[in-house]
Amino acid sequence: MREIRLPDGKTAFIRNAQKSDARGIIEYINIIANETDYLTFGPGQFTKSITEEEQYIDNISRQNNSLLIVAEVNNLIVGNLNFLGNVKPRTRHAGEFGVSVLKEYWKKGIGEALINYLIDWCRESKIIRKINLRVRTDNYPAVRLYKKLNFIEEGTIQREFQINGKFYDSIHMGLIID
Repeated sequence: MREIRLPDGKTAFIRNAQKSDARGIIEYINIIANETDYLTFGPGQFTKSITEEEQYIDNISRQNNSLLIVAEVNNLIVGNLNFLGNVKPRTRHAGEFGVSVLKEYWKKGIGEALINYLIDWCRESKIIRKINLRVRTDNYPAVRLYKKLNFIEEGTIQREFQINGKFYDSIHMGLIID
């Protein structure tokens, strides 16, 4: 577990997700789905039951190349990051992550702390040697953050997202862990 002090004096705790977090994670995801269009899903598109989310959390916790963490403030989930390592032996050293934070907590260091936790975990794992991500080209704050954390642009994918009939490109970025 990691503790970070927020600008407003509150404390956020970053920790591995537990099966008991399933309900809170689902509630959190349903809130963020309505707060931004930068995610790969929108309102009503996350349809896991509590049991399915518990199984997902349990499956990730059993893998040594995947991670699911949450950020909490006052026992409320305000951010999360999931990193899925590849399964096949030739690619299991790499994986992709997604990160999100409740809008109320944007620009308070939670997203950066979640990603730093992932980077440290990857270094300690001695398994993960490459972290990948996708980000919409117009999500300027996220792109700035990833660059600040030394992620490198590796390419642009056209029309990766379609929202309300409009297409958006994404930047693929990566960080080598050595």
